[in-house]
Amino acid sequence: MQTVGAEFRKLQAECDTRNTRLIGHHDLDGSGDGMQIIKYGQYAYVAHVGKSKMALSILDVSDPSNPRLLRQIPHPPNTHNHKVQIVGNTLIQNSEYISYLEKSGPEEPVTGLHVYNLDDPTDPKLVGFYPVGMRGVHRIWYRDPPYAHIAAPVGGSRGYHIVDLSDPADPRLVGCWWPPGAKKDDPNPWQVLDPRHNKFQVHGAIPCGNRAYVSCTDAGVAILDITELRSPKLISRVNWCPPYGGYAHTALPLPGRGLLIALCEYSPGGRERNGDKRIWVIDIREERQPVIIGSFPEPRPAESSPWKSFHDRPVRFGPHNLHENYPNGFKSEKLIFSTWFCAGMRVYDISDPDRPVEAGHFLPPPPPGEQAPEINDLFVDTDRLIYLTDRRRGGMYIVEYRGEI
Repeated sequence: MQTVGAEFRKLQAECDTRNTRLIGHHDLDGSGDGMQIIKYGQYAYVAHVGKSKMALSILDVSDPSNPRLLRQIPHPPNTHNHKVQIVGNTLIQNSEYISYLEKSGPEEPVTGLHVYNLDDPTDPKLVGFYPVGMRGVHRIWYRDPPYAHIAAPVGGSRGYHIVDLSDPADPRLVGCWWPPGAKKDDPNPWQVLDPRHNKFQVHGAIPCGNRAYVSCTDAGVAILDITELRSPKLISRVNWCPPYGGYAHTALPLPGRGLLIALCEYSPGGRERNGDKRIWVIDIREERQPVIIGSFPEPRPAESSPWKSFHDRPVRFGPHNLHENYPNGFKSEKLIFSTWFCAGMRVYDISDPDRPVEAGHFLPPPPPGEQAPEINDLFVDTDRLIYLTDRRRGGMYIVEYRGEI
């Protein structure tokens, strides 16, 4: 339900903020396991991690201080649909089997990409499906119709598919790419340099013009030429693992500045398992030779906090995702918004790309029954409102950014 009145004022007072202010909250009616969130028109679309029964929640946020839940759509058994993208009247969601979620029955998981008609923005109608094998589809990007850019199986691993949605009822594969070595007969496979960080697979891709910036988990970030969609070609790769921790999650290009922001996801298990994972600033003015020039500072608890470091706090700490400069949202090549699990949301000023500085933050109190929040994903709108999800029952937070733009 929506948090209102004295309960909302209490929640607002308990938030740790700098240059931000909580203006709205909804717990998604007990299905607070939020993942990707997209604001489109007057509606917010929240995809779910899968710990609840829901795949998608749709809320009216025309009054951001009064978000109203309109519809919830359940996920198929043994499947989660934790990503959502929208262009025009087409909505897509991934469909993936995840081993860490408790089985919900004997049914086989549904693995692929769901395509919905959104003529009624509150009532998606399933019109097409792109089936894939193995564990299914992970991250998705759909902002440049008719093509969707998705992380899906190739060989024995996960690669990059470009899917044509010109006919939403009949999605078709146009081209694909994979990290060398994903197929057994690949020539010149990329070499694993640290056995602790050995996942060489595509996590996601962000296209920009005729380039795609592909996060390859423990293999760093690849820059691809996608001029010929049927045959993406590798231009270069940058990798920092080892000696630093891997799991490249998101690679966000800033084309006006010749920069790339690469974020490494922090997994459960602490520093011993993860190593030193950062958000990197990479100079790609010469794209054949990307160069790391800086990294973001790690958030620190407030002086009044009982923890000297967020690493000491219960629940996962570290980077997870960035606001990806969606065409219908806030776009900046100076400010970077990121989520940090139990450290909340952080805003960084990269005016000097060698030395990013924190410019604001938002950290809510733990959701009821939890030891800490786990802020998961975000969308920043053109009016500087930030839509945040928590994956530990916290639901959706709507936060105003009050710092300099």
